[in-house]
Amino acid sequence: MARLANKTALVTGGTSGIGLATARRFFEEGARVAITGTDQGRLDEARAQLGADAVAIRADSGDVASQKMIADRLASAFGRLDVLFANAGIGEFRPLEQWDEAAFDRSFDVNVKGPLFLVQALLPIFANPASIILNTSINAHIGMPYSSIYAATKGALLTFARTLSGELIGCGIRVNAVSPGPIATPLHGKLGMGEAEIKGLEAQVPLGRRGRPEEIAEAVVFLASDSGAFTVGSEFIIDGGMSNI
Repeated sequence: MARLANKTALVTGGTSGIGLATARRFFEEGARVAITGTDQGRLDEARAQLGADAVAIRADSGDVASQKMIADRLASAFGRLDVLFANAGIGEFRPLEQWDEAAFDRSFDVNVKGPLFLVQALLPIFANPASIILNTSINAHIGMPYSSIYAATKGALLTFARTLSGELIGCGIRVNAVSPGPIATPLHGKLGMGEAEIKGLEAQVPLGRRGRPEEIAEAVVFLASDSGAFTVGSEFIIDGGMSNI
């Protein structure tokens, strides 16, 4: 039986990588799915892959007003929302001396402020029960060089899994987090990593490889479904042992 039959779901940052893989799995499990993205061309491509029933919303994940627009679109399209996968985010890695205020603000806007105000905007249409899954990172736990701001944003987001759980559980809303390690997505290419650098990164993972987006998606499906109904305020670390061994 499809685990998300008759459920509605939103995946932010759903045009590639973990977001697109999760949106695809949500569809396969029977959900009605909406995705967001900033680039209209990539949104169109993702919707073509997912099918005509997908709702594609162009939105800036770091803009507070855009979060209300997303909620309004979903209220019109679905009426209610059962699942939110807050996946949209940016990753910038710089030496401390190269950070400036604008870059700092952009990282916190997209990775922290946007998700918080999206949850706030969605409160009137969340079903009871409902599930929120936040995409954080093992960088919140390890002292990786040049990751100071990225790790800080993911650490802040990770606290929401606990604090928002405590606040929203009375409304039937469970909040949990997934914290991936290195995943084979376009991010590493965007960071300018070549084949040798990627091999070096993989050497730090006890399993000897990067994860697949689908491996994160499977964990998100569990947390979104009734199978995860007793999981609240938790973090699933999915990193091939990188942060534990």
